[in-house]
Amino acid sequence: MIKEVHETVLWHLGSMTFHGKTLIMTWISMALVMIFVFAGVRNLTSGKPGKMQNVLEWIIDFVRGIINDNMEYEKGRPLLSYLVTLFMFVFFSNMLGLIPNFTFNLLHDVHFAQLGHIFSGPSMMSPTADINTTLSLALLTIILVVSLGIKHKGAHYFHHFVEPNPVFVIIHAIDLLAKPMTLAFRLFGNIFAGEILLGVILMLPGIWVLPGILPTTIWLAFSIFIGAIQSYVFVVLTTAYVSQAVTSDAH
Repeated sequence: MIKEVHETVLWHLGSMTFHGKTLIMTWISMALVMIFVFAGVRNLTSGKPGKMQNVLEWIIDFVRGIINDNMEYEKGRPLLSYLVTLFMFVFFSNMLGLIPNFTFNLLHDVHFAQLGHIFSGPSMMSPTADINTTLSLALLTIILVVSLGIKHKGAHYFHHFVEPNPVFVIIHAIDLLAKPMTLAFRLFGNIFAGEILLGVILMLPGIWVLPGILPTTIWLAFSIFIGAIQSYVFVVLTTAYVSQAVTSDAH
């Protein structure tokens, strides 16, 4: 089961190679985010909001609070839409691995784009259980940090690399490179390990007998909690790194 869920499916286009399963699961996560947002704004009103609008507004206010806690809101306001999208995408990606395979193996004999292999497991796969996805998100964060730092401080942004002494430039450079690595591996490690353990639990004999349902339910609830926490941590660290880059040295 574990091998099926995390089996690498490669697509080749010319000299380029893509991880087909990760791409499909990423597209599904993106579709879930769009469906969720559409459901929240479909009957948008300034009066009594519906349940989905309430949830969406809560997420926006929650992320707005994260920005307020880390920097002046005026500096962080342009980040709001990106961070809200990032939070929802990471959350839905983390949850995807907990969803049973809704194709019920109907695509088993479909060879186009190796869809039969992609949807062969008993459950879906979280895109964030692939280091390529988490590293891409982390690199986006660091690109955002450097670009906003230059935008707000100009060439002076690079001055902190030689403070308090030019000798420290190596340490500061390592620190900048370590940030995306820690962001990527923290998210990947937690989600990948969670899916592996869930696979092991589901392989235990008699797990679907009444006594085995309780530990499975508890582990699923714990996995949802971990997925939500990791979404929060990723967004908080992204905001904190941007705050460090755009905040005046006097602060």
